Amino acid sequence: MDMKLEAVVLPVSDVERTKAFYCAIGFREAGDHASADGHRVVRLTPAGSAASIVFGTGITTAVPGSIQGLLLAVADLPATVAMLRERGIEVTDVFHDIGGVFYHASPAYEIPGLDPARRDHASFARFQDPDGNGWILEEVRT
Repeated sequence: MDMKLEAVVLPVSDVERTKAFYCAIGFREAGDHASADGHRVVRLTPAGSAASIVFGTGITTAVPGSIQGLLLAVADLPATVAMLRERGIEVTDVFHDIGGVFYHASPAYEIPGLDPARRDHASFARFQDPDGNGWILEEVRT
């Protein structure tokens, strides 16, 4: 039986600010629905992705900014970092992990620059949304 990741719920403090942030980095709006009782659900999808992020009011009790390690696969990491910076997003410099496989949670394991062999899933950069929800950009070229 297939199971597909459909959406990840993000806890946020300001729905409009969050929506503007993600739209600015290229996520497309897949829905924005509100009801009279104050319940609001915003769904945005990264370009090329089947999974979305969902945020709003009345959909989670998690603390805003508490989600970490969200991963976006990109074909050209340096170009993506440059594009995000041009759009005003603070992004770390590109790094690869001292262990050579995936990344450690701590920046203490980061080695500056792309993976020397330019292997898929071995080069990264980090950024956060306005509430501090943490994202990883991971280069996957093939």
